[in-house]
Amino acid sequence: MEAIAEHAKAENMPQEIVAKTAERYAREIVPSFSASAYFGFAIRASRFISNSLYRVRLGFIDDEALRKVDPDSTVVFVMNHRSNMDYVLVTFLVAERSALSYAVGEWARVWPLQQLIKAMGDYFIRRKSRNQLYRKVLARYVQLATEGGVTQAIFPEGGLSHDGKLSVPKLGLLSYILGDFNPETSRNVVFVPVGLNYDRVLEDRVLTAVEVEGKRKFRFQPWAFIRFTSRQIWLRLTGKFYRFGYACVSFGRPISLKGYMATHPPAEMPEVIKNLGDELMERIGRVVPVLPVSMVSTVLLRADKPLGMLEPKAKCHALSQELSARGIYSHVPHEDEDYAVEVGLRMLTLRHIVTEKHGKFAVAPDDISVLQYYANAIAHHFEADRLAISAE
Repeated sequence: MEAIAEHAKAENMPQEIVAKTAERYAREIVPSFSASAYFGFAIRASRFISNSLYRVRLGFIDDEALRKVDPDSTVVFVMNHRSNMDYVLVTFLVAERSALSYAVGEWARVWPLQQLIKAMGDYFIRRKSRNQLYRKVLARYVQLATEGGVTQAIFPEGGLSHDGKLSVPKLGLLSYILGDFNPETSRNVVFVPVGLNYDRVLEDRVLTAVEVEGKRKFRFQPWAFIRFTSRQIWLRLTGKFYRFGYACVSFGRPISLKGYMATHPPAEMPEVIKNLGDELMERIGRVVPVLPVSMVSTVLLRADKPLGMLEPKAKCHALSQELSARGIYSHVPHEDEDYAVEVGLRMLTLRHIVTEKHGKFAVAPDDISVLQYYANAIAHHFEADRLAISAE
């Protein structure tokens, strides 16, 4: 109400009109959760879609730390944003423990997706809006949901990664949570870092393509989605469908907000928010799982010539040993490193990102950016001092 009064005064508008605008923002943001839509449809659909497209695997889990989380705390899952499949995959994997409320961008505000998403308890945000009244309404919703114990899932990067690297965190939602937090009286908030990776990201070529004027964008395209879905159904009916490799999710060591605030003076709140955002991104980066395609992509990009089958296997083994020594989780199918390399090469050659000629594997010149995209997913694991966080 204070924001409404301030906005009306600043814009010289009747307070009643501004109040109607604030109400419209609230109705746009606030979900209309339906237990039957979430538990009856969403979980079943997410399980079916995830297992139909990928071999889903659960990676590293810090069980001991997660068991210590106070059940009365508000849990906020913070995760890297690789694909719009992230919503589906994580919903499926935590279905037995909790219903998740996601912050969803404007791309999903299309019929009938918008109605379904709101029924599942998710809320929409205008990521690029600078309207202070809208921001105040959004902040109050996030604060009330957090104080009410709603389990949330947010993407600190704010959007999909265009180059595959972890990005600098956007601090908007984080600042809303901390803005109304009182260590003495508020319900505790526990942030759980989540790292995701895929052998194939459905939007990879769209994300790596440079748009007109050099701007990278992702827009939901209904007809492209329908064409893609129709082709996959046809491939399945004709027996030519291959699942898109592995999708893996890891859960890292949580951060208690009360514990964090005890060591950070509230008077320095902007710096506290930034430091917390950086800490969360670092913990997310630590648990991003290494998958066959990312490992093989890294090896092929480091090579200055085509490689025979034995060479990628030897180089991937050396990298795997290096990562294992530092506690980085790698998913090795059937615990067979040779097979993992074969899986990665097969996925890349089937998509013509890598070519095979006379038993030698080389990067297809037109798809170097796509291969780099998959290598970048684990590039930060090879940085000795800190995460390789893109400033884009």
